[in-house]
Amino acid sequence: MTGVRVLVVDDEPQLLRALRINLKARGFEVTTASTGAEALTAAARTNPQVVVLDLGLPDFDGLTVLEGLRGWTNVPVIVLSARTDAADKVAALDAGADDYVTKPFGMEEFLARLRAAVRRGSTSSVGPEAPVVEAGSFTVDLSAKTVIRADQPVHLTPTEWGILEQLVRNEGKLVGQRDILRNVWGPTYDNQTNYLRVYLASLRRKLENDPARPRHLLTEAGMGYRFVR
Repeated sequence: MTGVRVLVVDDEPQLLRALRINLKARGFEVTTASTGAEALTAAARTNPQVVVLDLGLPDFDGLTVLEGLRGWTNVPVIVLSARTDAADKVAALDAGADDYVTKPFGMEEFLARLRAAVRRGSTSSVGPEAPVVEAGSFTVDLSAKTVIRADQPVHLTPTEWGILEQLVRNEGKLVGQRDILRNVWGPTYDNQTNYLRVYLASLRRKLENDPARPRHLLTEAGMGYRFVR
């Protein structure tokens, strides 16, 4: 992934240095920041293709940075944190993070997750034959990678789009949990079904008229999910 622009945000100098060295050695273009304010400024200046974001920053919480980014960009964001509580992970994913890596972490696993996030954020075309799918309250354009609801564009993260696209392309069919996890996150995520619950809940809030009683994004308990018009 030579030339991919990465913004790394962390207030630990040693970790920041290690990530910069490892990423540059693999051909990434790396920008670093140690505070939330620096991160938002650097993101606007460099337009990164993926962001690595620590939650424990000295000026304000990393979730605030994430919310600031999500106000104008769909760039994939990998959260780094020493916080292991499930509530912290859910909060980060709900706020728009694409992945959550707990410190300390193995460099090779981290790099694999980074590459997967970059792939999810790719805006390559899916072909002119891709259809526009109307599903009652919302419309999905698989070619343009856009969703419209009530005549307004819906902001989706790259991960949310990846899940929705897979379900829509398999309209009416049961898509297994593991299939979604492998295709969207990668083979190391086979058992991370909690990720799917968080993201499906987020998609329903954004797309369904009654998220508690979804009509289009359906759960098949213990098996997977199904999209119906």
